[in-house]
Amino acid sequence: MIARRLLTLIPLVLGITLFVFIVMQFSPVDPALSVLGDQASAAQIAAFKAANGLDDPLPLRYLHFLVDLVHGDLGMTFPPSEPVSSKIATALPLTIQLTVIGVLGALVIALLLGITAALYRDRWPDHLMRFLSMAGIAMPSFWLALLFIQEFAVRRNLFPTGGYVNPADSPGQWLRSMTLPALALAIPVGCSLARIVRTSMVEELDKDYVRTAIGAGLPPHVVIGRNVLRNALVNPLTVLGLRIGYLIGGTVIIEAIFSLPGMGTQIMSAVQQNDTALAQGTVLTIALGFVVINLVVDILYLFANPRLRGGH
Repeated sequence: MIARRLLTLIPLVLGITLFVFIVMQFSPVDPALSVLGDQASAAQIAAFKAANGLDDPLPLRYLHFLVDLVHGDLGMTFPPSEPVSSKIATALPLTIQLTVIGVLGALVIALLLGITAALYRDRWPDHLMRFLSMAGIAMPSFWLALLFIQEFAVRRNLFPTGGYVNPADSPGQWLRSMTLPALALAIPVGCSLARIVRTSMVEELDKDYVRTAIGAGLPPHVVIGRNVLRNALVNPLTVLGLRIGYLIGGTVIIEAIFSLPGMGTQIMSAVQQNDTALAQGTVLTIALGFVVINLVVDILYLFANPRLRGGH
């Protein structure tokens, strides 16, 4: 089954590259004018397009794009010229760090709210947890980011308003610089997952084996920890990949708000500077990263679900 999942990536990745390539062809930005300037002559523009294959038929240009992509060549940024792959290699680690911390924070929130609500079903803790999860879902990440900056950075001076510190230079300062952005991303995702965790936990707690095990004398916390929780987390795994994709999408605006030099900042810079090569490379990298994350989640789901491992 893992082999089949890997095989399905081939047409999926080709479809993503084709979609990104075609969308970028509709850009009103002329790469020749962006590089040579508005004062370039018609002969200079024609020579630039011929040298870079911009006059070739669209299928041939896509084929060249795929060949370059396989070799890790995403093109060059507009002057000052720099390989797009180099800029992505600089920005991607920060976005990965922010995403990982955000996902971990979202999982903690989801488990805390979801398990508490399920264990105290239809009582005041359940109502409180459900209210908190609905409130978290309703709060956009960018709005939370602005509130966090105002309250915890400006007013209380507990965290920096923005900027990034390399963890190799100062782990403590790195954690402080990543806390508010990660929380802004984690809260909406974690609250949406909490509702799924609660539903799965309630369904699992109502099954006969739980009552039988507790009736046989096993402590409730042992039954819940060893069986109920493990079985209840199978369903949330199915939507975890999509929620991570939402979280990655939120990093674009969050990185801009907190002045973090990640992939989101690169996309904003590419749009502002009309740099089609950089925009294409960053969007494609994020899209392929989303595919890889979903593959990992699918594999985790296979290991968590015994019926799928059995080939059913």
